Amino acid sequence: MIEKKQSRFKPGQSGNPKGRTAGAGKVSQLRASIGAHVPAIIDTLVTMAKSGDSQAAKLLLERVLPPVRAIEQAMALQLPEAGTLTEKASAVLRAASDGLLGPSQAAQLIAALATMAKISEVDELASRVAELEARHGNA
Repeated sequence: MIEKKQSRFKPGQSGNPKGRTAGAGKVSQLRASIGAHVPAIIDTLVTMAKSGDSQAAKLLLERVLPPVRAIEQAMALQLPEAGTLTEKASAVLRAASDGLLGPSQAAQLIAALATMAKISEVDELASRVAELEARHGNA
């Protein structure tokens, strides 16, 4: 039978609880050494791209000027306060069909309403269970 070698650390105990110190890795050292030269490197890439170097142009466009991401504008939407969740969902769909909301915004609002329906359902079930327990003396 093979004996199990005794380890220095117990299970769940780290040999280095504080972890690696920030800035100790090779990547952070490389970034620190290149950091002062970044403006000159970008200028060189621009010069190369202007002279027809497609790789330099691609690198500039991909890394220095990343693509602009679409950001949806926040829209104020009046939902019926006293209405049911179905009426509120219908109002969201109506706003989307009228062009007041984007499709993804409408989908997010409908998903939020669906989550509210689940929460409401759980609340209702909890109150029913509490009522049954009170009625039958199991509270």
